[in-house]
Amino acid sequence: MTTNSLKQTAAIGQSIWLDYLHRRALSNGETAALINDGGVTGITSNPSIFEKAIGGDELYNVAIERLMNERPRSAMELYEKLATADIQVAADLLRSVYERCHRRDGYVSLEVSPHLAHDGPATIAEAKRLWRLIDRPNIMIKVPGTPAGVTACEELIAAGLNINVTLLFSVQAYQAIAEAYRRGLSRYAAGGGDLSTVASVASFFVSRVDSAIDKLLKKSTPPLSTELISRLAGHGAIANAKVAYAHFQELITRPEWRALAAKGAQPQRLLWASTSTKDPAYPELLYAEGLIGPDTVDTMPPATYQTFRQHGKVESTLSQGLPEAKETLTLLASAGISLAAVTDKLLEEGLVLFQDAFDKLLASVERRRSAFVQ
Repeated sequence: MTTNSLKQTAAIGQSIWLDYLHRRALSNGETAALINDGGVTGITSNPSIFEKAIGGDELYNVAIERLMNERPRSAMELYEKLATADIQVAADLLRSVYERCHRRDGYVSLEVSPHLAHDGPATIAEAKRLWRLIDRPNIMIKVPGTPAGVTACEELIAAGLNINVTLLFSVQAYQAIAEAYRRGLSRYAAGGGDLSTVASVASFFVSRVDSAIDKLLKKSTPPLSTELISRLAGHGAIANAKVAYAHFQELITRPEWRALAAKGAQPQRLLWASTSTKDPAYPELLYAEGLIGPDTVDTMPPATYQTFRQHGKVESTLSQGLPEAKETLTLLASAGISLAAVTDKLLEEGLVLFQDAFDKLLASVERRRSAFVQ
């Protein structure tokens, strides 16, 4: 049975998704148990997750050998076969959640190649191809929150796809994606589409923001006071997220959104990503407990999920302390910390990390593939 913390979180209106996907967990019943009894209502993946899974478990060798025996394939073809098969299994496991929640939850996400992040047309084409290939109603295709990703989001929503926009770090980037989602829905409705069949989340990254801000606070010239550093360190990320959530709450009150909602449109929920703490000095559940509120999702890595399930303190924290959050961001600016510069750099670094993980993944698959080439 789910623990009280997960039940209470669901009662507030926040969904818990798992930021982890692995064939071994899919095949041995572990993932099914988390869905059926553990309160998990969705799954997210990214190139780093697949790199660790496919690159680090011999279980995938069996599938690679079978695929290579069918016909010669490139490393890219093999990766795609492995990844889409895992996504299909996960989607099937989540299908009952999807139906029970009337399409609000029950999704599993697969990302387009991170090397397409700045190419809108290529991202759109790749997303549509993966959508057709996986052929499940409860998948989300992940596109990055770059300017090209804004264009892609609108076009893909207008085509009726479910989209997870990833690597959002700034409120401004989130606002652009939220408007793209609204425009896409309007176009889909104008074309006769059923808005109730389309879902989207905006993945807003959290802990990396504090990691970057804290480094700048300690390096500030002239040095900042110990009191000010103590006031700001470990507070910027949640403040940033609360301001984004306030924008979400304001957006869904607008007449143009209410008109779409009347036609069955779902709000594009904010999904809190990177919610495990990076600094060991901070409480393990700093972000998981600090960002609970209605119409949101928290995608947790397994360790954070288990800790939250066992020990999480649940209250609707997102609705608290917005004036203090805005004050924190003002103090950061007065201390010489440009949040815009921080978030721009984090997006750039995040893209590089995912690209590197994708390249490492393909290199690992290539090594395995070569063992079966005669």
